[in-house]
Amino acid sequence: MLAITLLVLLIFVGFIALSLLLGCFYTVQTAQVAIITRFGKFRTIGQPGLNWKLPWFDMVAGRISLRVNQITLTMETKTRDNVFVTIPISVQNRVRPDKAYDAFYKLADPTQQIQSYVEQVILGHVPGMTLDEVFASQSSIAAAVRKELDVDMADFGYEIVNVLVTDIVPDAKVKSAMNDINAAQREQVAANARGEAEKILVVKKAEAQAESQALQGQGIANQRRAIIVGLQESISEFQKVVGSTSTAEVMHLVLITQYFDTLKAIGENDKTNTLFLPHSPAGLKDISDQIMQSMLVANSARPQGESS
Repeated sequence: MLAITLLVLLIFVGFIALSLLLGCFYTVQTAQVAIITRFGKFRTIGQPGLNWKLPWFDMVAGRISLRVNQITLTMETKTRDNVFVTIPISVQNRVRPDKAYDAFYKLADPTQQIQSYVEQVILGHVPGMTLDEVFASQSSIAAAVRKELDVDMADFGYEIVNVLVTDIVPDAKVKSAMNDINAAQREQVAANARGEAEKILVVKKAEAQAESQALQGQGIANQRRAIIVGLQESISEFQKVVGSTSTAEVMHLVLITQYFDTLKAIGENDKTNTLFLPHSPAGLKDISDQIMQSMLVANSARPQGESS
């Protein structure tokens, strides 16, 4: 009976010793710290790794992560031009290792506290901007939120790593109107470009036409000059061959020859309309006289000093 009592006593003592031994040590994961209290009062901060404490007296009240945590918030406010916008904001924060006590004991809900500060900063900046200025100032808004938030949250043991304004979301009708305005402006620019292109084409076409007409005029003048030179040479050669033929008779003959050459050229054109011309000897004489008379009238109408 005594042996059994001793055995039970030994087992009890061993259990107590094992409990004391196991209660003396605790471990903390990397990127964490442990809050150690003694009878409910803060005693120390346990660092990552194996730590020692008094069994039964010291307790691990909680653990705090030192990793960067991201809080996603959605703020709704009004711009200076009375447009309601929704602003998604991402706040990246972490606990300062040297201020784990403040982070654990001073804030009951860090996320709610951060959201309140962000709302305060947003309401202090965005209502003073137009919608276009809000779109153009996303980075400055994020910088202002981070600056204000970092100062305010430092007293609670938190560090603001970064603040990102990820988007500016106006009302759907406002967004549609903005797209319509943008499309109208781009269409106006395109219309101006098309007008300038058409203007250039018209100007270039007019310049080409003017140059073409000038070249045609030069060609006609050269052609007439060549015809005159050819007639002069023809008259001279004909008088040399025939002898005492008058200039007027030679001109009649040359003009009649040119007349028949013209009729031949007209007949070779497949688009020529029907022409009715007199071809009796008297008719040919009248045509020749008319051509000569026209040439004489044109020559008499030239200014003095200009050669025929």
